[in-house]
Amino acid sequence: MVKLNRIYTRTGDDGTTGLVDGSRVAKCDSRMAAIGAVDEANCALGVAAVALADGRHQRAVARIQNDLFDLGADLATPGEDFTPSDMVLRVVPAQVTWLEEAIDAVNASLAPLTSFILPGGSEAAARLHVARAAVRHAERAMVAVAPVNPAALAYVNRLSDYLFVLARALNEGGAADVLWVPGASRQ
Repeated sequence: MVKLNRIYTRTGDDGTTGLVDGSRVAKCDSRMAAIGAVDEANCALGVAAVALADGRHQRAVARIQNDLFDLGADLATPGEDFTPSDMVLRVVPAQVTWLEEAIDAVNASLAPLTSFILPGGSEAAARLHVARAAVRHAERAMVAVAPVNPAALAYVNRLSDYLFVLARALNEGGAADVLWVPGASRQ
């Protein structure tokens, strides 16, 4: 269990931060950029969550936000062994499978896409699209970290898909999606 009595430690005043194994890296290190991008995605998801009226979707997003903290811990644990233990928190394939099942469940009620869609529609959907874009940014940042847990990469890849289909579902099952009209503004 985490217990924080003091929020500031002063240990990062030199521009470094500590990892789970006790090593220190520069705050601009690619690993820290990935951890920060995951945190930003989690914050964007928190903003989206306040617009969700459906308890089922709220519970799913709360679970995902918790998983994103697991992902941050995974990224903060350097090494090539991605096996979880009592002392090492790793994203596991079961978390990816849960997302795939959630995607399939939400997508089952949606009409097939006939066009790319623009981020928007309802307020909740628009917020989910912002979170989706933040997740894609986190995924790109994670790819720059080597080595990285393959299950963690799969998780963020599926997460952006989940947020996409959930945004469509909240746009009246896709009926209120804003469709892209290629070249619509050209003269």
